[in-house]
Parts: sequence; C-alpha cells; structure tokens
Amino acid sequence: MSYKTELLQKIENREAVIAVIGIGYVGLPLAVEFAREGYRVIGVDVSEKKVGLINSGVSYIPDIPTEDIARPVEAGLLSATTDYSILRDVDAISICVPTPLRKTKDPDMSYIIAAADEIAKYSRPGQLIVLESTTYPGTTDELIVPRMAQNGYRVGEDIFVCFSPERIDPGNKVYGVRNTPKVIGGATPDCTEVAVALYSKPIERVIPVSSTRTAEMVKLLENTFRSVNIGLVNEMALMCDKLDVNVWEVIEAASSKPFGFMTFYPGPGLGGHCIPIDPLYLSWKLKALNYNARFIELASEINGNMPLYVVTKIMDALNNVRKTVNGADILVLGVAYKRDIDDLRESPALDIIRLLEERGANISYHDPYVPNLHREGIDLESQPLTEETLSAADAVVIVTDHTCLDYAWVAEHASIVVDTRNALKDVKQPRARVVLL
Repeated sequence: MSYKTELLQKIENREAVIAVIGIGYVGLPLAVEFAREGYRVIGVDVSEKKVGLINSGVSYIPDIPTEDIARPVEAGLLSATTDYSILRDVDAISICVPTPLRKTKDPDMSYIIAAADEIAKYSRPGQLIVLESTTYPGTTDELIVPRMAQNGYRVGEDIFVCFSPERIDPGNKVYGVRNTPKVIGGATPDCTEVAVALYSKPIERVIPVSSTRTAEMVKLLENTFRSVNIGLVNEMALMCDKLDVNVWEVIEAASSKPFGFMTFYPGPGLGGHCIPIDPLYLSWKLKALNYNARFIELASEINGNMPLYVVTKIMDALNNVRKTVNGADILVLGVAYKRDIDDLRESPALDIIRLLEERGANISYHDPYVPNLHREGIDLESQPLTEETLSAADAVVIVTDHTCLDYAWVAEHASIVVDTRNALKDVKQPRARVVLL
C-alpha cells in the first residue's frame, strides 16, 4: 500500500493524528475544528502558558469559548505540548506560526524556519505538512520542501507538502474556520489531493489550486486588495479635509451605487497581523526580481502616515481652543487594532500614543478589552470611563470604536472629541466639539 493510500484511509476513518504548530489566533481555531470532527489533535507551542491553559481546558482567545476547549480536552481529542518530538507520531502537521516584518520591512522567516527544522528532525514517511503562515510566494518550495528532501523523502510519494493560507478574521461573528472557503496548493497533485481530503472534513468548501506558489499569492492578493483600497480611501479623507468636504458623507452617498463600487472606510491607520504586513512580503520578494510594487509601497506609505495625521488633527483641535498638545490631558478610547477584540498587533493606537507622548501630552486610555498596555515603551492601565475622566480630558480621541461604548454619552461629557471612526455619526447636536478624520 502506498503512503498516499494509507494516509487517505486514516483521514477518512478519523484515525489520522494532527499536530498544529503555533496555537494562537490561527492555530487554535483550526485545532478545535479538527477535534470537533473526531480527530486527535496536538497543539505544539513554545509558550508553556498556552500549553497549560489548553491542557486545563481553558481558552485564551476571545473567539473561542472555554467550553469549546474543555469538551475535546475531556474527550482526549485535544492536548498541547512544548515537546516537538511528538511530531514523529502524527500523520499531519499544520504550521501556524507568526511571520512578522523586521524594522527594515523584510520578512522575519525565523519562526517558519525553526518549525521546519523541528519537523525535519522528527518527520517520517507518510506525513502531510501544510504551511498556513502568510508569507511570500516561493516560501514552501524554498524552505519546507528542501528540508524534507534532505531526509531522502520524495515529495508527493513519501511525504506530502502543501500551502494553505489562513483566513482567520478575529472578532468576526459570521465567518470562522468552518464556513470560510479554504485554498490549498500542493507541491505535487498528490500532495494537493491528500490535503484536500483532510481539510474537507472540518471545512465546508475547499478550493484546490495548481501549486504552492499560487496558494501563497492568493493570500497576498486578498490583503493587498484591502491595503490598496484602504490607502485610497485614506487619501480621499486627506483630500476631502483640504477641500472642506465630509469624507464620511461622500462614502455613504457613493455606496448607494449598486454596481462598480465597494465600500471602504478611512481610519487612524492599519492594524492586525495581515493587512499592514502581508503586502510587503510581496513587495520585498519582487525587489529581488528588479520590480517595484508601486501600489503596495504607496498604500503602505499613506496608511502608515495616518497616525501622524490623527495627531495633527488633535493638535489643531487644541489650538482652536487656545491649548497646546504639550501638557494636554488626552484620553484615547480604544487601543485594540479593531473593534470588539483584544488584539494589539500593529494597532495604530500605539503609534498615536507614542507620537502624542513625544509632543508632551499626558495620555490615558480606556479599552474594555485591553486592561493594560505594556509594549513599545508604553506603560499604561485602562482607566474607568466616567463623567469625570471625560470632562477632565482636554481631548478625547476615538481610535477603536468598540460597540459596547455609548458614544452619545461620550460626546455629552467631553469637551473635544476627535473621531477617527465616525462613531458619532448618529449623535445629534453633541455638546462636545467634534473633529472628524
């Protein structure tokens, strides 16, 4: 019996054991869905804290209720470890590790390389290896496949290698792992066939593509599309400001067109683990091919400058009431990178706070999802949102529009509100002086 046939049988009979390397926002939801389908799943992570919480049946990700962890743990279907040697006993491995950018804006591949080295150390014939971490086209072929070949394995016969981009959207109440279509590209057609068979169990729709590079490019197109369009609407906000036109009104009216227009909104900058970062993987890769990805670079420049633009709006609002930013008490509402989550990765709030502190402002913040903020030189605790804190602030800045906050009440008790999210759009005649993005 061939390795492929044996692995397909294990997948079909729910006998395949699955390892998920990296059990954060991407890996943990995937692990839970596989366990829900009756597979035994082992999460592998360097964080002893995460491993301990999972083995105790406790969730540390807001999108995953604790009962969704406790149930498969009690059933013996889900566990976690820091010991990579368990990889020799599994049938499929999903790599869900971070791929951040260095300060020089080139990809930090160290997490993928470390995971691939561990897999190579413990791999055996008959395994499926799927890279899910977002990266540049060619990563799977250049970093994963050669490490398997070094062991003497024939990819597509002895071992199966694929790329399948993660599509996790933290805080999304509609789309999760199960009902978000999954793209899969294998190093060979047989690799694709095996991965499609596995992922089709927990995921409603799986879309095979011709190669790992195609699958890698799919994710970069998705996020470059968003980055460029957000860059466009952010620049539209800058132009509307100079023309004394309300950009939010323009967008609302334009969105009435039932064809040929897709609505995007401006904001204080891009955050999260995908949109601000992923397009730059592609830009970096193409520089090596003597090609300048101009749309990507321009969108990154515009989006990256939005925190400074917000700070300028704050300074202008203070100047209009004869106050300076130096010594001003400024209250930031929301520091997560988007509404109703606790994720701080690449949050524009961090840049805004840092820029304001550099100019001498006294910063406090309120975020019901982020009780403390200790990163990038910022050391703050979330303050209670009261009439006193609002009235004491020289300016209140809405950076993240969490839906649990009463913005009409905020506008009633603050003196100046700089609204970067149009959170006050339904507030009629606010007492505060309101400054829109």
